[in-house]
Amino acid sequence: MNRTLRLKLGLGALALTLGFISLAAAQEVTDLRGAVAPTDEVAPPPIYNEINDDKRRARNYPEQPPVIPHNIRDYPITLNANRCLTCHTREFTAESQAPMISITHFMDRDGQVLAGVTPRRFFCTQCHVTQADAPNLVDSTFMPIEQILQQEKGSGEQTP
Repeated sequence: MNRTLRLKLGLGALALTLGFISLAAAQEVTDLRGAVAPTDEVAPPPIYNEINDDKRRARNYPEQPPVIPHNIRDYPITLNANRCLTCHTREFTAESQAPMISITHFMDRDGQVLAGVTPRRFFCTQCHVTQADAPNLVDSTFMPIEQILQQEKGSGEQTP
């Protein structure tokens, strides 16, 4: 009985301490919502339009999945259907003029090439995303490696 009482008191004290810590943390939270406590409701940000110009975008690093240059709002991707494949598989690319999906999408995890898209690459939006006409949420100093090399080359030429 004494042991149970001590355990309950200890858990109560721990819960109380964690409650105070979370209240203190809530006062200091500053994220994409701004300096708003997690329990406060704020107006949701606007939903921006997707870029729908069908232009291919340059990739920023090797192996970056290409972005989707069109709206996919009504494209179902389920266990039994994938609307993306109606344009991007080999047999439909001539008619649709869409780029064919990479051969890597037909390889299983052992490197064996399958006749159809491998299950681990079937859900396109795991890697590929549409682009929105929206401002950046956070500042980024990312530069492609070519730009970094060009800057290093340029700074080396200016030094005597």
